[in-house]
Amino acid sequence: MSRDPSRPPRLVAMSASSGAEHRDGATSTEQGGSGSREVRVPRRSRGLRRPGEADDGRDATRRREPEPPTTALAARPAPDADEHDAVTDTLVREPAPGVPSRVGLPGPPPRTVRPGPGPQEARRAPRAEQSWREQPRPEARPEPTEHTRPVATGRPGADPAAPNASSGPAPRPAPRDEQGEGLDLFGGLAAAPPSDASGPDDERPARRRRLVLPVVAGVLLLALVGGAFFARDLWGIVFPPDFDGPGSGHVVVQVADGDSTRDIGESLVTDGVVASARGFGQAAEDDPRGRGIQPGYYDMARGMPAAQAVTRMLDPAARLGRLEVRGGTQLDDTAGAGNARVPGVLSLISEATCVVEESGERRCTSVDDLRRTMSTTDPAELGVPDWALDGARRALPERRLEGLVAPGTYDVRPGADAADALTSVVRGSAERLESSGLVTKAAANDVTPYQALVVASIAEREGIEADFGKIARVVYNRLPIPMRLQMDSTINYPLDRQTLLTTPVDRAAPGPYNTYLNFGLPPTPIGAVSGPALTAALGPDAGGWVYFVKCENSGASCFAVSPEEHDANRRLAQARGVY
Repeated sequence: MSRDPSRPPRLVAMSASSGAEHRDGATSTEQGGSGSREVRVPRRSRGLRRPGEADDGRDATRRREPEPPTTALAARPAPDADEHDAVTDTLVREPAPGVPSRVGLPGPPPRTVRPGPGPQEARRAPRAEQSWREQPRPEARPEPTEHTRPVATGRPGADPAAPNASSGPAPRPAPRDEQGEGLDLFGGLAAAPPSDASGPDDERPARRRRLVLPVVAGVLLLALVGGAFFARDLWGIVFPPDFDGPGSGHVVVQVADGDSTRDIGESLVTDGVVASARGFGQAAEDDPRGRGIQPGYYDMARGMPAAQAVTRMLDPAARLGRLEVRGGTQLDDTAGAGNARVPGVLSLISEATCVVEESGERRCTSVDDLRRTMSTTDPAELGVPDWALDGARRALPERRLEGLVAPGTYDVRPGADAADALTSVVRGSAERLESSGLVTKAAANDVTPYQALVVASIAEREGIEADFGKIARVVYNRLPIPMRLQMDSTINYPLDRQTLLTTPVDRAAPGPYNTYLNFGLPPTPIGAVSGPALTAALGPDAGGWVYFVKCENSGASCFAVSPEEHDANRRLAQARGVY
């Protein structure tokens, strides 16, 4: 083929001596005429690379010692070059008198300005500039591929399979190095990489594919698991679980003050009553009375449907530990109208402590246990406030808590013992009594808070609410005279009777509560004191009344200042059949 004269010739390494075989396997050929000898360099020699091929560092570790050339080298196109062997050049060695015995190989050609390399060439360029000391030595020679073919020797009739020819097909040419034009660090030929060699860039896609599959599988697995949990929670929200059947056994559930419907549902779930707090809340919303569940204790069964649990908590019969004290109620039971029996505070507390065991047996703290605990325990340990301690300690042991339980509703823990039950009720009552201003307002009437409580209890038992203020004024007017109070209510108190009628025998019986015989106030209140009665004792009506008598069928009393006026009111009461 013809060679482009504009393209500069390139020099390649030749044998050191005439007729000698090239040390990398090339064959030299002699031609007559001018005595010159031209050598044909194969297209790819073993361990060498053509000019322009990239150096992948495979044979950089095999450093060749430069051979001392004895002649000058001149490059010219070979006349018999194959038209397909575009990269094969013919070197002609001619006599070079006066040339030094050692001629250095030509260095890299001058760097020319070219367009910037593409992304792939930019990645390969740094590998071509690495030192030969840093290049790894290949483990084995690459296998020939279908893109390789035998290299012609340039000698007519040369056999490609000759012993001094290249032992294997040459690999496909690699891209030229941008700066070195195929030359190694010493200006000679560099080893060419095999065509099927795979570098780190070739391994990255496969490595990425190997990493992507597990990651995608893991993400899908997490999505499936998360979707399953989400579906389960969503199903529980739309269709909350619920129990079937009426339930069984007995369990006490407490509803605290301020608990919401959800709080109640969570307590029921904890005790095994209902299956879902959300289900209980929905059942409470469906029931028009659902928001009427009050604080306290409830007797429930385990495994109840949510709607049935709501209905049961709205039933007063399911309430446990609840007692209600009314104004005038004494510690002990009292005789009412006819054969009626009015339960006292101790009986109410005993009833509140009752609890139904799992076996169905009902267990309560007895009245006797409560009275014994009250008599043998110091009042301070039972919750009696400081302002009432002196009066409670001077009273009879079995009556020391009289009047210290204010009217109202109390919740006692079912199954509580006597001490716990009494303490919870007395402490709750003290807060109610003190909230009325008893401690700060009693001194205005020259009495202690405990004495004001005694006056209020007398007014509670002697008249109706409209007369509480006048009755309290009569008591305060008699105390400094001195004058006996002569109250029938104090006579009936130790007799456990609520009637106001007394007999001469009753009035003649001695005792600390007989105000017909004794001066001053009785030692303790004679019953529970309501709010209106306590208000009247702390702020009585203004007047000079010293006497009063019930003179109306409604229970109202007539008040008098003088004995003569009082006698007229008594005759009026007798005429009306009241007295």
